[in-house]
Amino acid sequence: MTDGRRDFDFWMGSWRIDNERLVERLKGSTTWERFEARGTAQPLPGGIGNCDDFVPIDWRPGYVGMSLRVFNPTTDLWSIYWLDNQTGGLDVVGHLLPPVVGRFTDGIGVFQGDDTFEGRPIRVRFVWSEITATGARWEQAFSPDGGVTWETNWVMRFTRLS
Repeated sequence: MTDGRRDFDFWMGSWRIDNERLVERLKGSTTWERFEARGTAQPLPGGIGNCDDFVPIDWRPGYVGMSLRVFNPTTDLWSIYWLDNQTGGLDVVGHLLPPVVGRFTDGIGVFQGDDTFEGRPIRVRFVWSEITATGARWEQAFSPDGGVTWETNWVMRFTRLS
């Protein structure tokens, strides 16, 4: 059994990203926007984690995002931080916004954390699934009630680029 530090090895490389994103979150919306993006993932030195970029093709011109994933060998858990060129992924005093934390079990990665959305506390969940050599699926969901109910608001389907 491994400790999980190689769980994101599948992710290294370049990807086409087909996105479906709920236009309004936690408002009962059923309107989804669809757009394409590109991304490249690479390992960080010393096996401490990895990072990737997220560059939409025609959605929000100039928008760029990235994920920073750090593995904690003491807890065998991953912390995932989202950063973008709009907020920097930082709070008002310059600290990284809260990560989602979790691990892979039976090929599915579940990562959760507390955050705020439009001034109210929420729970955030990322799920990685359908992982193959050439593809993967990621989804994000918000819970306004501490994880009792969830609203999926973003789904990405990845196809590996040669």
